[in-house]
Amino acid sequence: MNPDILTLGPIWYVCFIFALTCHEAAHALVAKLGGDPTAYEGGQVSLNPIPHIRRAPFGTVVVPIVMLFISGWMLGWANAPYDPAWQRRYPKRAAVMALAGPLANFSLVIITIIIMRVGLASGAFVQPDYFQFTEIVQGASAGGSSTFAIFLSITFSLNLLLGVFNLIPVPPLDGSTVIGLFLPEHLAVKFADLCNNQAFALLGIVAAWRLIEIIFAPVFLSVSALIFR
Repeated sequence: MNPDILTLGPIWYVCFIFALTCHEAAHALVAKLGGDPTAYEGGQVSLNPIPHIRRAPFGTVVVPIVMLFISGWMLGWANAPYDPAWQRRYPKRAAVMALAGPLANFSLVIITIIIMRVGLASGAFVQPDYFQFTEIVQGASAGGSSTFAIFLSITFSLNLLLGVFNLIPVPPLDGSTVIGLFLPEHLAVKFADLCNNQAFALLGIVAAWRLIEIIFAPVFLSVSALIFR
């Protein structure tokens, strides 16, 4: 067992739950603003992770921990409920609701970039000789500064991955619903019906995993260039 996993596991989980909670809360809030109170009534317009964990305990607890030990990464899922009839009546609003989740993740990426840039400029952080997805910056000193740097680096990487992955336009990912923004309403409804077919969900996930292996590395390196010279 890799001792780093035991040491960093709690930080990974805090970053993961925070990213997932912001993602789902953004979905729920935009759906409520768009006229669908389903997730709001379930308590998911909240940065409290408990309602999200209760709705998907397997995807928010079991799978992330298993994935961390297997792959060194912590991934999983949650979901904000919505009314399918509302989506059919307002496909454009549903598309904005779907877009809100990845945008929440990208907002966290921007915030971490700003903090890391300030930390590097002030000397609180130092640029490593090389970096991996889970180690973007190193603390300039041991203790709290180092732990905070690790938290920031994982938050940066994880939210970038979640945002990019969820925008892949295949069901059941958010990107398949976001496509409705660019279609006439009657076509958006038909496309949503097609994407809601559960028969396509597994195929979509497999395709998304193959695509993310290709597209994430160049995206990661490009966005990392906003932090380092």
